[in-house]
Amino acid sequence: MMNRLASTAVLTTALIGSLLLGSPLRVQAIDRDDKCEKRIHKAEDNLRDAERKHGDHSRQAQQRRRQLEEERERCHHGHDRDHDRH
Repeated sequence: MMNRLASTAVLTTALIGSLLLGSPLRVQAIDRDDKCEKRIHKAEDNLRDAERKHGDHSRQAQQRRRQLEEERERCHHGHDRDHDRH
């Protein structure tokens, strides 16, 4: 009976510890995902504005497309890094 209680206590402590240590990482990842989404949406808005003001094939629109792709890549690579840690 005592062995079982000790085992349960150790497992409970380990579980609580892993939950407490794992939670900040998940919160950081969610926060990073939200920031990525906002940057991507901003880049999409900038592209639409450039297309409307200067035309679809303008130098400004091409630059905004590159910036949008860079944001998407940056977020994608950051997302991969988060998964590599776990």
